[in-house]
Amino acid sequence: MINVLMIEDDPEFAQILSEYLIKFNIKVTNYEDPYLGLSAGIKNYDLLILDLTLPGMDGLEVCKEIREKYDIPIIISSARSDVNDRVVGLQIGADDYLPKPYDPKEMHARITSLIRRYKKSNETQEEVADTLFKVDDKRHEISYNGTPLTLTPAEYEILEYLIKQHSFSVSREQLVYHCKSLKDKDSKSLDVIIGRLRSKIGDNSKSPKHIFSVRGIGYKLVGWDTL
Repeated sequence: MINVLMIEDDPEFAQILSEYLIKFNIKVTNYEDPYLGLSAGIKNYDLLILDLTLPGMDGLEVCKEIREKYDIPIIISSARSDVNDRVVGLQIGADDYLPKPYDPKEMHARITSLIRRYKKSNETQEEVADTLFKVDDKRHEISYNGTPLTLTPAEYEILEYLIKQHSFSVSREQLVYHCKSLKDKDSKSLDVIIGRLRSKIGDNSKSPKHIFSVRGIGYKLVGWDTL
């Protein structure tokens, strides 16, 4: 059974969607009041469906608050057609945006897709936990083989993102986008940072153990000792 939390002030709409999804073993619990939804024990749910036009609190505020505290898939379901709302919603943490009206079949497809993606992501995180690299978010620190690395903000952001995408190729564009501390958004600046990171972990660009160049794409990090 997949348990879905829904914050939607239209009870009739919520009822129609709930009756459809229960056929696929997806149980929806709806709260019309966003404050009640926020206090509903979010960690006990597998996914959140969130309306934007809510009484007393804008849905974007709800989305931001939930994303700051919980790692839960979020689908915004709203009749608001403003492109800015969609962009802001995705930027502050929503995983998908489905404009109303829509067929319940599409919501079902998006729920199953998101749950599948999150499951794969969690499996990857478990895999990363067994590597030589450890990320301590609270201390803003990355250790290599048990030793904390001395990193600049840009080096930390680049290495952290490579670790999160462990064993996957990451494009230069992705790395530059996720590195907020990178002042010069060009390939040469990124290459310089990669070079410094390799030096700090004893890697060699010609015969790397961990940070590999992927021709035509970017870079890939492998956290195990490949020798």
